[in-house]
Amino acid sequence: MRSNQINPRKLIHSKWTATKPLGKAKHFIVTEVEFDQDGLVTNCLVEAVLSKRSISVQWRELKNREHWLQGWK
Repeated sequence: MRSNQINPRKLIHSKWTATKPLGKAKHFIVTEVEFDQDGLVTNCLVEAVLSKRSISVQWRELKNREHWLQGWK
């Protein structure tokens, strides 16, 4: 299984498609990125494009193509 290639510094404002809709939402934008004390990404907040509802996601989970696709598909 191939994984999405992610540059953690370019996560903010990146676009994602959930392979299985989350709360009837499929398209998301990363609106916040959280960093630890060492400057490493720990978590990110994705916002549904239509409903504006936010969901917290482990940023490494975005690498799993079974759950997330880069861009809006």
